[in-house]
Amino acid sequence: MTIVGPSTALTEDEVLRIRADFPILQQEVNGQPLAYLDSGATAQRPAQVLDAERAFLERDNAAVHRGAHTLAALSTDAYEDARATVARFVGAAAPREVVWTANATDALNLVAYGFANASRGRGGAAAERFRLVPGDEVLVTEAEHHANLVPWQELAATTGATLRWIPVSDAGTWTAADAAEHITDRTKVVAFAHVSNVTGMVAPVAEVVALAHAKGALVVLDACQSAPHRPLDLGHLGVDFAAFSGHKMLGPNGVGVLWGRAELLDALPPFRTGGSMITTVTMESSEFMPAPERFEAGTQPVSQAVALAEAVRYLEGIGTDRVRAHEEHLAQRMLDGLAAVEGIRVVGPPVGVPRSGLVSFDVDGVHAHDVAQYLDAQGIAVRSGHHCAQPLHRRLGLVATTRASSYVYTTESDVDRFVQAVGEIRGYFGADEAGTR
Repeated sequence: MTIVGPSTALTEDEVLRIRADFPILQQEVNGQPLAYLDSGATAQRPAQVLDAERAFLERDNAAVHRGAHTLAALSTDAYEDARATVARFVGAAAPREVVWTANATDALNLVAYGFANASRGRGGAAAERFRLVPGDEVLVTEAEHHANLVPWQELAATTGATLRWIPVSDAGTWTAADAAEHITDRTKVVAFAHVSNVTGMVAPVAEVVALAHAKGALVVLDACQSAPHRPLDLGHLGVDFAAFSGHKMLGPNGVGVLWGRAELLDALPPFRTGGSMITTVTMESSEFMPAPERFEAGTQPVSQAVALAEAVRYLEGIGTDRVRAHEEHLAQRMLDGLAAVEGIRVVGPPVGVPRSGLVSFDVDGVHAHDVAQYLDAQGIAVRSGHHCAQPLHRRLGLVATTRASSYVYTTESDVDRFVQAVGEIRGYFGADEAGTR
């Protein structure tokens, strides 16, 4: 699919052409056409991506960086070409700044445990910049996905450092001014999401990077909800590490990406060790390769990387600026529709403030799981729960929310069906008569 044009929202005809590339979206669910509004959890895959992985497995599959035979060479070329494709997509200075991981959670753990190993003296003098001691601080936000919170909790517990967090507002958002109040001379790491998976808030990355670097702190960016949905130039943003997943951006499960500045990756001690990431092994000790191989121990996700590269090419064919415009248009359509429904509380940035193409909300008197099940009966797939962000929901005074999230294949009709069905929910459960249940 190649439809790059002006930097405006996709037309409905263009979206319908895109949608035709996705076999899974051609079905009915519970007797209704499928409206898939759960792309924030996992995106669907176009035929082009499915075909690319299948073609690789049928023709070129072999272990990479090992064999001397033809298939091994073809497989290695495909694997490294995929790395170069993804590197270009996110603004990496060179392909070696892209490390293949199992997913974004794995990538964030890789960084956190690398800090922990450095704090135990691993990595020598080059790794001193990653060493944490009691009195040092790791800063996150109250809005983080557990994958960008729990690893830092573990790092603090291991090293004696203190975990601190930027509090959020009643809407679940935070500002650069809030960050400035919490970044101090003791801050060594600042980790936060580029786009919140609950509120859709777009973080002030450049401002936070400037504040952190002024204090000598390193910045780790969770880009899971930005890499698939908007133009991303990590080098320009100025962050030091970033993580995202393949399955959220039209690609397969089982592959994620850690991006890092080359000089930092080369100095960071690995935490997963074994074959393929070493230069010399004796019975007493081992020496590790430079990045990215030093972090890719064992058998690599080769076909998954190939498929992810095809997903990147698919998104580039549409135009990531148009993807962003399309999703922001749909988010506003959702917000406008939900604003007319009584008993709905939407969390996140107020009207007029840019947000991603996802909307989380609470229905007064109806549990989020009941909301999701009612919508599913209408053929509308959404996410319900705490979205792996329990502290944020606790701060908002909510146990759970319902989240509708769009992508390149989401139509205005999908959104309109969703809004209409949400408008029926309180009546169906009797919550409009009782006030609350």
